[in-house]
Amino acid sequence: MTLVDPAGSTAPAAAADPSDRLEALLGDAGDPANPVGRAAVLAADAQGTLLAAGEELLTAFGLNAQFVPQALGGRFTGPEELIAVMRAVYRRDPCLGLGYGVGSFMAAVNVWTAGSDEQQARLAEHLLSGGRVACGYHELAHGNDFARAEVRALPGPDGRLLLNGRKEVVANITRAGAIVVFARTSDAPGSRSHSQLLLEADRLPPETVTHLPRYGTVGMRGVPLGGIEFTDCPVPADAVVGTPGHGLETAQRSFQLTRIALPGMTAGLLDTALRTALRGALGRRLYGGTAADLALSRTVLAEAFADLLLADAFVTVAARAAHTAPAQCAVYASAVKLLVPALLMAAVRRLGDLLGSQFYLRDAEQPLFQKLQRDVLPSAFGHASRVSCQSALLPQLPLTVRRTWSKEDGPVLPDVTFRPGEALPPMDFGALAVTAGGRDPLSRTLLEGAERRTGEDPAIAGQAVEHAAEVRALAAEAALLTPAQLGPAAPPEAFDLTTRWASALAAAACLGLWWQRPRDGRGLGAEPAWVLAALHRLGAHTGRHHDPLPEPLTERLYAELLRRHDAGLTFDHACRPTGA
Repeated sequence: MTLVDPAGSTAPAAAADPSDRLEALLGDAGDPANPVGRAAVLAADAQGTLLAAGEELLTAFGLNAQFVPQALGGRFTGPEELIAVMRAVYRRDPCLGLGYGVGSFMAAVNVWTAGSDEQQARLAEHLLSGGRVACGYHELAHGNDFARAEVRALPGPDGRLLLNGRKEVVANITRAGAIVVFARTSDAPGSRSHSQLLLEADRLPPETVTHLPRYGTVGMRGVPLGGIEFTDCPVPADAVVGTPGHGLETAQRSFQLTRIALPGMTAGLLDTALRTALRGALGRRLYGGTAADLALSRTVLAEAFADLLLADAFVTVAARAAHTAPAQCAVYASAVKLLVPALLMAAVRRLGDLLGSQFYLRDAEQPLFQKLQRDVLPSAFGHASRVSCQSALLPQLPLTVRRTWSKEDGPVLPDVTFRPGEALPPMDFGALAVTAGGRDPLSRTLLEGAERRTGEDPAIAGQAVEHAAEVRALAAEAALLTPAQLGPAAPPEAFDLTTRWASALAAAACLGLWWQRPRDGRGLGAEPAWVLAALHRLGAHTGRHHDPLPEPLTERLYAELLRRHDAGLTFDHACRPTGA
């Protein structure tokens, strides 16, 4: 067995690879007797519960170890491998992915980033023993605006912090043995008025804690989303994570990893949606043939395939940049979260159109696809909305113009960033920064590559020149922004600049992977077709054109799609065996 990375190289698959081990445990999704197969997943969804057999399987696999750094006894080395493992879960059931483990990872990264040695050791032990951690940040009244969080932890008569207020729509809040709570610890204005608290559920006086009823949702029906209300709940003296008052800064740093990882995991959902739609098109008889024989159907399928390759390429480079350029991760994380979830949602919606009127039936492939279409919706706003990511990028534009785009040269990302499978330097949580300081080595890689790699495939060289020109045009417009246009009240055209920035970074990721591909590679990753198709779809998603994928690219991608479908391989760049 071989694996094909985004650059087209091939290498023997290690038997101990956690993604392959998990896929083997999940088994054949189409087997009615499989307790974690499609039938079981749909039955759990109909009941609005998490798949119990799936949770048991993930516990036996030791999934929580993927959330704990190696130095603390776990298997987490960086977001890239975590994404690969969790993508296998999302391919089988997105509810399992979110409901079993993602919430624990979201909470834990704050402790890995700023917690004391003792806090980190305690939380690692809790997770490695199979415990859960709830991420208590969200308040319905304020959404993703953490700075306005109303839950308070202020000194009581005896000087101890007393926690008051409620957190809502929190995964696993009733099942978690530990909770990371974001709370106001000072009434003073400014960004240093909140802290994060690591609480152990069994150390909280029961009379001070009330669990709120579960929230019903359209998608992710099985995820236990609840709420919690604190009333004069005493906070242990050792509960504050990091420096008091630095809670917002810690979240802005640590959540860079989750803003990359969550969209990368959700790409597994599109993989299964594409597989489901392809099965439906191959099995549906129309006009003397199958629905898949129609040119429009093949175009829709090929475009969704290209969307998946585009999303995977951007996520892969951003995940690896967390090792090679952690100080710039703030930009790349926000750009991924801004672009990729919207891309995934649009691709799933378009595949639904392919099913036509049969989409509304409850037989054949339709029930699973209907579930996936519901489950993909939270990816756009959950954890960080599109607007919150734009708001994080917008004030960084002027300094990026001065320090990166207006310079004749500057640092580029190390080549290893674009070589999946090659060893990376250890990831340093402490090197994550709130802003990128005006440095953007990924777009600089695009600018320099467009000038120096003129001997590449002519079509790809032309795309590089075109996207480099877009960066320069973006720089010219961003240089005109006034201070009043950099905040939440900025006009729509200012926010649009952030979308163009994210698009340029996605193009740079695709081109960087192509430029650094192994010259002895084979398969789709070694052909210009995937890059050209991904960049074409990028233009369609960002409104630069509305043209369908050109026929030669459609036919090449559709042929590869069929090959992988028949061989039981994933549709992302890893092209690994799957039972989904």
